[in-house]
Amino acid sequence: MTATEVLAMLRMLDDEESDGGAGNVTDRDSDVSWSLDSSSSAESDSDNEFIPRRKKSRLDISDPGTDLVPSDNIPVQNPDPSNVPSVPRQHSPPRDEEPGPINPLSAERRETAKDGTVWTYVELGEDRGRRQCQNVITEAAGPTAHAKRNIEDALTAFLCLVDDGMLKHIRDCTVAEAHRVKEDNLWDMTIEELKAFISLIYIRGAQGGKGMDLATFWSAEWGCAFFKETMSRNRFQEIMRFLRFDKRETRRTRLRDNVWDKFVQNCIACYKPGADITVDEQLFPTKSRCSFIQYIANKPDKFGIKFWLAADVDTKYMVNGAPYLGKDETRRPGQRLADSVVLKMVDPYLGKGRNVTTDNFFTSFELAKALQAKKTSLVGTVNKSRRELPPCVKAQKPLFSTEVLKSGDATLTVYQGKKKKNVCILSTVHTAVGITSGQKRKPETVTYYNKTKVGVDVLDQMARKYSVKAPSRRWPVAVFYNILDLAAINAHILYNKCTNEHVSRRDFITRLASELRSDHMGSKTSQLVVREPGPGQEQQQMERRRQCQVRRNCKQNKTKETCAKCRKVVCGSCTRKAVFTCVDCA
Repeated sequence: MTATEVLAMLRMLDDEESDGGAGNVTDRDSDVSWSLDSSSSAESDSDNEFIPRRKKSRLDISDPGTDLVPSDNIPVQNPDPSNVPSVPRQHSPPRDEEPGPINPLSAERRETAKDGTVWTYVELGEDRGRRQCQNVITEAAGPTAHAKRNIEDALTAFLCLVDDGMLKHIRDCTVAEAHRVKEDNLWDMTIEELKAFISLIYIRGAQGGKGMDLATFWSAEWGCAFFKETMSRNRFQEIMRFLRFDKRETRRTRLRDNVWDKFVQNCIACYKPGADITVDEQLFPTKSRCSFIQYIANKPDKFGIKFWLAADVDTKYMVNGAPYLGKDETRRPGQRLADSVVLKMVDPYLGKGRNVTTDNFFTSFELAKALQAKKTSLVGTVNKSRRELPPCVKAQKPLFSTEVLKSGDATLTVYQGKKKKNVCILSTVHTAVGITSGQKRKPETVTYYNKTKVGVDVLDQMARKYSVKAPSRRWPVAVFYNILDLAAINAHILYNKCTNEHVSRRDFITRLASELRSDHMGSKTSQLVVREPGPGQEQQQMERRRQCQVRRNCKQNKTKETCAKCRKVVCGSCTRKAVFTCVDCA
């Protein structure tokens, strides 16, 4: 008898019991005992059949050692446990596995920022994979073909940055200002004389005399022969008085087409930066009167004109820059000022696999995504008050501990460098963050940032060491001083790269000053007066000295000489030829 038939018989007995009462208890007990014995013998022949379990409310046979109890609580005979057959386990047909409950220990830890950005905690580990596409540089660093073709000495390196067109523009504006002030057309200045004027400014910076009195350089006891041989002190002061970089009638267009923009364009055209670029601010110290003077309390000089600069990390070459003039009308609505500045500074170098390093004023998650879309990565410290950062950045952790979070392709490193102060580094360069050896256990993102953050800061220090800055109440002159400082640094880098001659920066500045004044010294030698009468002419002599009537290159000098053509009284500064001929008749 099979197990199914046994169960069917038990159900029939239950039904009869409910109909006939408790009259046939003995017969039923013997039937149950017989049924179990017969079922055990039947089960020995077939081991693969499944025995379904009855409900406990009817008959509990879950344990072989327990008594079989019918539903009306009448005791029955307990079968021998050794005779109970073993029930083989039947495998159910395969079915799709349903996901079980999530283990909280194995689940990813996540945090959500105020703006909804989700950050996921990741484990520390070294990055052994391939570099991302935005970190593969596709352009060689160094001077461009234009610079290599034109640079032969210090002067040509300088003229690649401050070209003849800029010098001619400055000369024209200066002469126009002199004519406006003097109300005559007698004052003049050549480009060679302007170069000699710039050479004196450079020597003053190389000598460390930016705070010295101007008369000291022409002093007979303490002065420098270089100044006396180049030009007189009065002439230097006169050029400085009329020095201008724009014309009054076109002053409204000055900020859109000026000397600074041309200088930056020349810097971009002469050099290609390396893999890392630093973007930061520079405060050029001045207290001139203008609407965009800035006060920055944590700077040494407090007051000055602020410049946004981008510099190559390896060579400290200034690759781009712009002055801060207040509200930028070209910035699109809703865009942060810092994001707009960084995108403009690195715009000529996007899509080449370079990295940009910024401080916490510039760095943001939106900027990182904008640069990554243009195949450029970003590394920088982040202000902990940014809405895109998770709340954990404000919590204090154990000293020298590191936590790494990711959101998309951006990695956020939170490093507890001090007991009560941590630092947050946002990077799109590092896909994984390892820990360097050492007592402080710095993460790789922190060491990379420390190595690449110094571009603009070192450039500013270099400019201050031999700065040509001097006291001035006019802000255009202060901007011109900054142009000369940055031009000397860039020209020195180009000269060393193109000529493979490594000279110190001070030696380069002195060499540049000598070459800048060489043309002026040659023309000055040719203008020396030879006091010999020309053929068929007699030199006119006067008994007493009189003031010069030409006054083109002098300031009412007295002389006894006269012009051979117009017979005007002319001094030695206003002569052009060996005979006494004024500049109007030459």
